[in-house]
Amino acid sequence: MLAPDPASETLAAPTGAAAVARGVSRLFARNDIWVVPEVSLRNSRRADLMGLDPKGQLIIVEIKTARSDLLGDSKWTEYLDYCDRFYWALPPGFDATLLERTHFLPERSGLIIADAYDAEIMRPAATHALAPARRKTETARLARLAIRRLTGISDPAFTIPMQ
Repeated sequence: MLAPDPASETLAAPTGAAAVARGVSRLFARNDIWVVPEVSLRNSRRADLMGLDPKGQLIIVEIKTARSDLLGDSKWTEYLDYCDRFYWALPPGFDATLLERTHFLPERSGLIIADAYDAEIMRPAATHALAPARRKTETARLARLAIRRLTGISDPAFTIPMQ
């Protein structure tokens, strides 16, 4: 991990899952992978981070900061139908050996260790290509979500008209 540059950090660093999300986002941005936080999927699940790489592949990152949350997550495989690559992201000091258990599909899922300043891929995620129609649909949904959020930031007083 890179040491923070106090001159470039004007706000207090986030903690917990927000810190991990920021570190992963920074790592991915340096690699031309752009992510959006808190993305609802069509199966009623919510991805902590979802994004696109330069090849147009969809990536989902599930963040865990508590052992009980990780071990109690029996529905995580429902994310796999919505991405080409899946990563777990954990904070430094978290027992990452838990993700070597067969239940967590270590041959398929990647592992990232992240703090509020940076992240490192400890195990790359295997690519399992989505069907082209699914990728097109999910890419469009992700783009529209990002555009809606950007619109809300640039014009906070705007309300979406009823349809």
